[in-house]
Amino acid sequence: MNHATRVYDSMLELMSNADNPTPIVRLNRVVPFKHATVYAKLEWYNPFGAVKDRVAGNLIRDAEEHGRIKAHETRLVEPTSGNTGMGLAMLANAKGYGFTATLSKKIPIEKRASLRLFGTELVELDDELCPAPGAPEGAIALAEQMGEKPGWFILNQYKNPANPDAHYRTTGPEIWRQTEGKITHFVAGLGTCGTITGTGRFLKQQRPAIQVMGVTPIEGHDIPGVRSLRQLKQTELFFPDEYDRLVDVQNEEAYELCKRINQEESIIAGPSSGMALAGALKMVPDEPGVICVVIFPDNAFKYASSLQKHLPELFAGSKAKSAVHSNLENIIEFARSSPDVIEPSDAASRLKQTPAPVLVDVRTPEEYAAEHAPTATNVPLADIVGGWATGLPEDKNTPVVTICKIGERSLHAMLLLKALGYQHVTNVRGGLKAWIEQGLPTEH
Repeated sequence: MNHATRVYDSMLELMSNADNPTPIVRLNRVVPFKHATVYAKLEWYNPFGAVKDRVAGNLIRDAEEHGRIKAHETRLVEPTSGNTGMGLAMLANAKGYGFTATLSKKIPIEKRASLRLFGTELVELDDELCPAPGAPEGAIALAEQMGEKPGWFILNQYKNPANPDAHYRTTGPEIWRQTEGKITHFVAGLGTCGTITGTGRFLKQQRPAIQVMGVTPIEGHDIPGVRSLRQLKQTELFFPDEYDRLVDVQNEEAYELCKRINQEESIIAGPSSGMALAGALKMVPDEPGVICVVIFPDNAFKYASSLQKHLPELFAGSKAKSAVHSNLENIIEFARSSPDVIEPSDAASRLKQTPAPVLVDVRTPEEYAAEHAPTATNVPLADIVGGWATGLPEDKNTPVVTICKIGERSLHAMLLLKALGYQHVTNVRGGLKAWIEQGLPTEH
């Protein structure tokens, strides 16, 4: 092993530590500060592509040293939102363990495909985006049950102290050395809370005045790998008394800043990095001498489906002109001009009938909360596509009217619902925009 020449005998020798740190890069364009210096710590430079490689390595090391697992004899099982599973999969390959991951179907398909590529046995569930401890049918509960089988072992990143210990051993010492002990603020997004807890403990031992700050997504978020404040209260590694401040971030803030980081800083950061930086910009003071390090957990390449949902403008004009796609475009164009697309006034009249059709607003929860038509039920298009939608009528003979912002997403929803067997589905032409222009009422 030679870090100077970057020559190694095994991928395991690339695991990060103070002598082989992941880089920190100063942010120059997306940070509005005049005095404070903000660095991004790029965690996709870990050998398997994410901050969770540190945790995976330490979970296995700790279990081996305590005699709980043995290579070629033990099958590991872990609930995961993707990155810990990827690290564990590759380490299991290298060390001779079998590996099974339990996870939500809401996790981006790119991550699930990568886990299969890495040789993981997947058990996919209708669970929350990040598994919530104690959920009766959740990924964590199932993994705990499977871990009790003979020859199986659950490492459990959600309660195992080896998780924060990984960051106490590596991330904290790296940052301290890289900033020459001058760091004043440390910011991390919160998932299992291993990163903020372990790194924060190390840094505060070096200098108690260092500010340790956490960033969470809003409730009902769509940012993979992180947890809302409600979910954090159920996590055994969440110690809010050890953190100096917490702040939450909206989906739009995270994804827009993610785009800016890529385009303005040439840093290939993913959505959770955008979330962490958005939170940092809300909390860190712009004062001389401030040196802040923000954890960027992984890169953007695992999140194409999430980016397409929240930054659709990035995907405009990129349609593949295959025969299948051309046929699909023809179907959509036919549907757009069909009698099933109705004017807002017609939809409003139908909603006054008895029995009234179900009005389904297929926009994101944030868009719906800002303004929607009275009686509308929010069923996001992504949930319909993913097959986990709730709020649709059980009786498929019930009339359904779909609506979105301008009538495009709801047009796709109409076709999907018809494909799912709903017999009477119509779409509002022009969406909520046309609804408002025709003077029809809305609610907030």
